Parts: sequence; structure tokens; C-alpha cells
Amino acid sequence: MKRDIKELIEVLKKCKAKPNIVVMPDFFLDHFVSFKEDFSPFLEKILKIARQGGGNIPFISQTIFRGGNATNTASALASLGANPHLITRTSPTGLILLKHFLGTKGTDLSHVKVNGMMALTTAIELKYKGKLVNLMVNDPGSVKDFGFRSLTKADLDVIKKSDFVCVFNWNQNFKGSELIKRVFSFTKEKGKGRTFLDTGDPSSKKNEISDLMEGVLVRGLADIFSINENEAIWYASYFDRSFQKKKALECADLLHKKLESRIDLHTIRYSATFINGEKYIVPTFKVQVLRTTGAGDAWNAADIYGEALGLNPTQRLLFANAATAYYISNTKAKHAAIKNVIQMLKSN
Repeated sequence: MKRDIKELIEVLKKCKAKPNIVVMPDFFLDHFVSFKEDFSPFLEKILKIARQGGGNIPFISQTIFRGGNATNTASALASLGANPHLITRTSPTGLILLKHFLGTKGTDLSHVKVNGMMALTTAIELKYKGKLVNLMVNDPGSVKDFGFRSLTKADLDVIKKSDFVCVFNWNQNFKGSELIKRVFSFTKEKGKGRTFLDTGDPSSKKNEISDLMEGVLVRGLADIFSINENEAIWYASYFDRSFQKKKALECADLLHKKLESRIDLHTIRYSATFINGEKYIVPTFKVQVLRTTGAGDAWNAADIYGEALGLNPTQRLLFANAATAYYISNTKAKHAAIKNVIQMLKSN
């Protein structure tokens, strides 16, 4: 491992890679409402206000921030030095916000459509039994019906020319399976890039898992399939219900045996990649965790960029873990630049 770290640092010092990477289809405006108290006092306060016919809860810290898997991944990719191209549909106000959040970072926003509705998430942050949890309320806006027909000729042109084509947020898109199937098929037939898939939590679309599996993954349309622990269990259980009680690592191993995709698993404690019948595991970095929202997006971005650099599997996992550690421990929720990753590797 020490040798891999040393060699990785030397590669990163010379890094000048600028891969073109398409990400789609979601942008959310995230609104965080942070309560300092536990769930029970919060619930009592809400009930009291409801009984009195309404009222105000003053002095609660609130912030708005960029959201959406594709958008957060684009931000992280731009910080690392890639050329991300964000394809999404939002409102005119949404484009103004995207320019604020991403416009100065080098993300291509020329493929953002403004003939739709902005997607919004309100995340209520509070404690439950001493653990910080997020209660999220989503309005997916135009994300919910973004299909292949939403793409323009200019979108298809950039897809053909890109080194990676990435689709996210299948779980909140009614046309998600169709979008993935047709975009990845188009990329395989007319493009040159590798295809990358992260679906998000499939529990809300469990009845459509078979369509995704048979229409996309079993057909080998996704070169890289990125999953967390929960997703690993859901998708492995499609092939064998007994895996509902298995550990994520076993589930990821089964998926690699059943599918042609490379399986990349990211968890709080470790990350792993399953490629060409081999398994590689690297522990995560020990840092003070200031946020968990967006951690998977930061990991995915570094995983993709590490692949573009041609890193070996262990180095790629080290790189992704280091970039994520920087993001979750940064006070301003900044994504890592290469210099930040090098610093994290040296300090840990």
C-alpha cells in the first residue's frame, strides 16, 4: 500500500489530464434546514405549532447549495481538472443558479435546457438517538421525465466525442431505464467513451429493477457500475433473494460474476473494485466528518478521473478515498483539487 501511495503521488504531481466527461441528467437546488435538537423535541415543537393553527420557528440555520448527483459530480470533476459537460433540464432561474455554483469552475453549461421546472430538495438535519440524520423532501421537477428524446443534436455530438458518459439518478426519473439504455447504446455504437452508471437508492423503484437489470446491466451496456452498501444488497438480491441478508462485499462480488460491468463499491469504512475476476479493497481515510451529503458524488468523480489517468485499481481507490475525505472534512464543502488529494495522501 505504501508503494502505491508513493507512486500515486508522483503520478498526480505530473497530472495534466483533461478528459471530456458527460454527466446527466439532474440538477437540484438543495435547501438545508439544520436543527440542533433531537427528533423528539423537534416533533413536539411541530405538533405544538400545528395545534395552535400555525406559527414560526425562528433562528434556525439554513443554507442553499448545489445538488443533484450529476451536478455534484460535475463540480468535483472540474475541481480535479476534467472537462465536465452537464446535460440537464431546469428553469431559467435554475440556469442562473448553475452559473453561480459551477460557471466559474470550468463546467460546460451549454447543454442545460431551460424549458422545464427546477428540481428542489429540502433536507431537515437533526439528531436521532445521538446520530445526525437527514429527512429529505424532494420535488424532482423536470428530472422526473428526462428521457432520450430530451437530448438535442448538440448533446449527442458531445456524447460521441467524450471519454466518459455518465448517467445518474435513475431512482427519481420515470424515464430512467429508457434514458440509460438508449444513451449507453448510442455511446457503444457511435461514441468512443466508457459508460458509467450510478442509479441512486433503488428502493423507491423496486418494481423496475428487473427492467434496469435486463435492459442495461445484463446486456453489458454499463462499463462501470458504482454502488453503495444499500444498492449492492438490492441489486444482488435480484439474482438471489438470500443476498438480502448478506454483506455488501459479498453482494458486489455476486454482481461482478453475473454482469459484464466493473463493479465499484464505496462505503464509510472502505471502497472496493471488482474487475476481470479480481477484487481490490482499500480502507477509507480517518477524518472529521462534517457532512455526508454528496460524499458518493465526490467519490464517483475521483473514481472516473482516476480511470482516465490510467491508475491501477488500488491507486484508483486510494485516489477516490482521498478526494472524498477532503470533501467530507472541508468546512466549506469544497471539492478536492489534485493538490488537496496529494496533501491528504501525505498526511494519512
